[in-house]
Amino acid sequence: MDENQKYEVIKKLVDTNGNKKTAALKIGCSDRHINRLIKGYQEQGKSFFIHGNRGRQPAITLPTDTKQLILDLYRTKYSDCNLTHYSELLKEKEHISVSVSAITSILRKEYILSPKANRSSKKAVKKALKAIQSKTKSKKKAAIIQSSIMDLEDSHPRHPRCAYFGEMLQMDASLHLWFGQFKTQLHIAVDDATGQIVGAYFDEQETLNGYYHVLYQVLSNYGIPYQFFTDNRTVFEYKKKHETSLEKDTFTQFGYACKQLGIDIRTSSVAQAKGRVERMFGTLQSRLPVELRLANVTSIQQANQFLHTYIKKFNKQFALPIDSIKSVFEMQPDSDKINLTLAVLSSRKIDNGSCLKYQNEYYLPVNPPMNHPWKQASFEKYAKSQLHRKDVA
Repeated sequence: MDENQKYEVIKKLVDTNGNKKTAALKIGCSDRHINRLIKGYQEQGKSFFIHGNRGRQPAITLPTDTKQLILDLYRTKYSDCNLTHYSELLKEKEHISVSVSAITSILRKEYILSPKANRSSKKAVKKALKAIQSKTKSKKKAAIIQSSIMDLEDSHPRHPRCAYFGEMLQMDASLHLWFGQFKTQLHIAVDDATGQIVGAYFDEQETLNGYYHVLYQVLSNYGIPYQFFTDNRTVFEYKKKHETSLEKDTFTQFGYACKQLGIDIRTSSVAQAKGRVERMFGTLQSRLPVELRLANVTSIQQANQFLHTYIKKFNKQFALPIDSIKSVFEMQPDSDKINLTLAVLSSRKIDNGSCLKYQNEYYLPVNPPMNHPWKQASFEKYAKSQLHRKDVA
């Protein structure tokens, strides 16, 4: 019962000397409280029934200046953030502590949606936009609002997580404008059981070099996993089909390294089968570019250096704790074994001068063949860039 209704009941009770129990039932209070209301009415009249907090701003209400600052910062500096990430950055970078729901309310009044907005939110904004368009001739404002609405990605069923840490690592690369003016490829490996990013590396293209750096991080920091799961439409497959040069045959090179370590490689022609890594890229694409921009990262070298600290922070926030799940990673190899395993194999012929040419440099075999030239020799370029001529065929 609202204030005005209470006033009318008590006024009638006093004016007609009515029944207090009946009034108590109507208002939903005790007889003693009815006596308080009668006394208040007799002393103060209708003003007694007005709540003391009417017209008063709640103590937790954000000042108008702060609301405007939150709106301006999102438009000018953090427009590529989702709202949860924006709330975290406001606290970390701008020293403004505000809830996600408050940010959502502030931005929603300006028809600004999160990049992660769901379908119902987008429908509501579209409906409001149509209502505005029917009342105004300003197409510019309608266009700005419409541009903030993003299409939802198709949903796909999720498969159960693996039971053990290291049982399966999903590996892939994503071409995106992560930093600077040009798109680059971010290679990552994600543990299926925990959601931990166990390796990450930027490169200009999706390359063997990128995947080798990811594998190097996995071996150095965790050990030997049981299985890699990758999309066979990536370099693992098409390089094998179209490259005749051994060192450019990514599938053979990476597969050889995994075979030496006893790691199984599983592939799928359906990208959605690697849902864990696909969703991980979705999260990274909404967060990492902002962090890289705020850190003034402009080169691949700087980006890879930034990943060392960022991945630890990211895993702590989004992944399951490793300690709570049993690990099936085998013992970490020493640096020499990793260096030998992650070698790029190359084949060269010995010319008439008993030399081999590799990467625009000539090498003289210690024991060159005595018969005619053009014998085959193989090179191994190790992870730390040392060269070794393995054999002569």
